[in-house]
Amino acid sequence: MKFTKMHGCGNDYIYVNGFTEHIDADRKPELVRRLSDRHFGIGGDGVIFINSGKNAAFEMEMYNADGTRAQMCGNGIRCVAKYVHDYGLTDQTNITIESFGKVKYLELVLGSDGKVATVKVNMGAPVLKAAEIPVLSENEQVVSEEIEVNGKIYKMTCVSMGNPHAVVFIDDMIGQGDIKDVDIKNFDIKAIGPHFENHPRFPERTNTEFVRIVDRNNVQMRVWERGTGETLACGTGCCATTVACVLNGLTDTKVRVKVLGGEILCEWDRQDNVVYMTGPAAVVFDGEVDDEMIMREET
Repeated sequence: MKFTKMHGCGNDYIYVNGFTEHIDADRKPELVRRLSDRHFGIGGDGVIFINSGKNAAFEMEMYNADGTRAQMCGNGIRCVAKYVHDYGLTDQTNITIESFGKVKYLELVLGSDGKVATVKVNMGAPVLKAAEIPVLSENEQVVSEEIEVNGKIYKMTCVSMGNPHAVVFIDDMIGQGDIKDVDIKNFDIKAIGPHFENHPRFPERTNTEFVRIVDRNNVQMRVWERGTGETLACGTGCCATTVACVLNGLTDTKVRVKVLGGEILCEWDRQDNVVYMTGPAAVVFDGEVDDEMIMREET
């Protein structure tokens, strides 16, 4: 099976061309876990199969590293756009890609070599109703709402960008136990992230963004993704962070989100209620795995 390793700001996935490679659906979760393993497989935050779309030109069939399906990935969909253009599946620079039945519209920006350098994605309207995110709450929207996680109280703002997000501002966490400063690089996300992900208030688990405000147009963010753990970037998480910042009056509507793997520009057009995300996409390498890796049973 041939594959391409790609990343958007360090959020790396293994991409498989579903037009030429055919894997039985019931074998995909096991294969994804095996391929995503950074010691015994290729290594990645998950696997994305690129297929023909039913309601769009292409489909992004995305799996987390633990083999579970995911509805949406902002960095992943930019890489899919780069793949279908640079590998000759389309010559268009305005394309449609669907994921979990939701269609996204993308603008491809080419570099001097004729290949895709950056992609702007119309991510659609943010979902703010608690029941639709979903998050359990007595309020219709969850904005700066308290939640007890592992014995500590945090304030979260919840947004869905096709998948659920809980955004937590680090400045609000000062004085909580051993949290003494706002240095996001030293923030112990591994100690907190799993407790948020699996909290009973999130029926479908959640991605959690821990955010530090720099100024009205710049923030820093680290993310704990459900089914994967900490990643170097999360496109939908950057979009959710921007929406949460605006809802809390902390930034303007256009925000540059600085993640561990780079920067992603997000804008929430309040008039049309649409979030736009612009960022890079890059190929790491092409390769292939043999039949033994694909077919052997998981132990």
